[in-house]
Amino acid sequence: MDREPGGCLVSDPLVNRVYKHWLPVILWMGVISFMSTDVGSAEHTSRILEPVVHWIKPSATPEEFDLVHLLVRKAAHLSEYAVLGLLTFRALRLSQSPRSRRWPTWKVGLMALGIAACYAATDEYHQSFVAGRTPAVTDVFIDTCGAAIALSLICLKNIAMPVRDNKTSAAPVSTQV
Repeated sequence: MDREPGGCLVSDPLVNRVYKHWLPVILWMGVISFMSTDVGSAEHTSRILEPVVHWIKPSATPEEFDLVHLLVRKAAHLSEYAVLGLLTFRALRLSQSPRSRRWPTWKVGLMALGIAACYAATDEYHQSFVAGRTPAVTDVFIDTCGAAIALSLICLKNIAMPVRDNKTSAAPVSTQV
């Protein structure tokens, strides 16, 4: 086996599979953690959103802006964890050994949901140490719902259009008489 400088094995298929499939998950978790710093605080996001809201509706009241700001921030929670759920599902599914029996989609979905929910909880805990950020159990719930929605869509797609294994599926039946 060849080694990179620093002693890392590069020809090990397991290591390659872990890097290839889990690196996007880890990078996305890094993006979420970065947005959990002061950079993603309500004070900073309002500086970006306020001119946009007033451009769309110049007569927007402070109450209307606050509502839009809240909805945009919660939609961001929902969507960033939907992406995390999908990336985690992909990593779990693709990390399985090709020789082992594949886990059912619903089981992989539940594992991905558990990972996303645990990360949401640790992310909110992290915010308790950041000035200008306030941890909230409701955000963990919104984050988990984002992952659950995305993973539910995968499961529904799998029910509507099941993937067939070419080795075990029978040849199509002819309808001609």
